[in-house]
Amino acid sequence: MGEVLSSSSRKAQVIRVAAELFREKGYVASSMRDLAQKLGIEAASLYSHIKSKEEILHILCFDMAEDFMASLNQVEKQQNLTASQRLQQGIIGHIQVMARDLTASAVFMNEHRHLSQPYLRDFLLLRINYINRFKKMIEDGVADGEFKKEIDKKLAVMTLFSSLNWMPQWYNPDSVIDPESLGQQLADMLVNGLKQNS
Repeated sequence: MGEVLSSSSRKAQVIRVAAELFREKGYVASSMRDLAQKLGIEAASLYSHIKSKEEILHILCFDMAEDFMASLNQVEKQQNLTASQRLQQGIIGHIQVMARDLTASAVFMNEHRHLSQPYLRDFLLLRINYINRFKKMIEDGVADGEFKKEIDKKLAVMTLFSSLNWMPQWYNPDSVIDPESLGQQLADMLVNGLKQNS
């Protein structure tokens, strides 16, 4: 006998399968008909769970943004950490959030630009806020003498995110390195590059 899914479970399943489809084909090239086919249901019945393709993208992008923010909030609550320790913990947290759902992470990174206004603006403001909080850690590290004075802070933070945000493209969850170890290694490499030579 088949398993009966609740309405919320079915919606979660629709979003999960849609994320796989968006990652595979791209948001623009994916249709609700494609999604229904992948789910093995009639296209018309999709609309009892979800209003539109964009609603799915909105949920994927803003749920991920919430997870990234929650992770960073936890780091910033730790008053006893130095700037370099906060930056390290922030990087590890960022990697762990992505590793929990590599498919949703890939959609978040690559497909957010297809959000319509005002959602795209709201999303970009969240992203700017998040990036600026990492930039502030670098600025604090420079001010405290932990990081090199000559560092271009904007270049440093953009290099940091360029390195981290490619992870959904290349990380294999079945590999020997677990997300925490991966985060630690990346954090060490990136943060040590900013530090004053001892």
